[in-house]
Amino acid sequence: MLTFCRLLCFSQDIENNPSKAHLDKALVRQLDTIYHDDQDYRLLIDSVNKKNGQRSKEMRDLWEIIRLKDSIDQVKVTSIIDKYGWMGADIVGTHGNTTLFLVIQHADFSIQEKYLPLMRDAVKKGNARGSDLALLEDRVALWSGKKQIYGSQISEYLGSGKYVAPLEDPDNVDKRRAEVGLRPMSVYLSYFDMKWDLEQYKKDLPLIEAKEKALNERAIKK
Repeated sequence: MLTFCRLLCFSQDIENNPSKAHLDKALVRQLDTIYHDDQDYRLLIDSVNKKNGQRSKEMRDLWEIIRLKDSIDQVKVTSIIDKYGWMGADIVGTHGNTTLFLVIQHADFSIQEKYLPLMRDAVKKGNARGSDLALLEDRVALWSGKKQIYGSQISEYLGSGKYVAPLEDPDNVDKRRAEVGLRPMSVYLSYFDMKWDLEQYKKDLPLIEAKEKALNERAIKK
């Protein structure tokens, strides 16, 4: 089934792309394989969590596989970007272009920080989506001890429930999201079985910031 999906995704990129004559077919295939390395095991997270629990051995084992895949994919994708630059859909197809973002998004902070300027430049050139960049901007901001801009990052502190990580200027977050092609917070959070209550969020923000600080301190100690 995975082989079929890979071939299907590859053929769809060629058929649907108006500049298909310029596609680098070898890179398209390589990035399609990397895409599945990045996503296939992540698609199991929800079912494993529901069946065994977030702190179960099964979940820990799954994350070990994901981290291993990520470390391998990081080397492959950074090598591609370093050699060819941040290529657009006209060269690697829409699927391959998405893969470049996903792997950097799931990479270590040092890699995210290094390639963030390259992705910003790629967006200006039309070689990456502003909506994808927004997610990377948020991750780098939080890892840097700052507040996120677009509200894309959801956290959970020691089983106390999910929350939107510290957010800059919550009143205008939907305006900023719309500018980069992201849906409103209320729609986005519904995918996580969460509700967006702006006024309550602003009241809870000091506690949320304290939780996030504690999470970062735990991560540093590890």
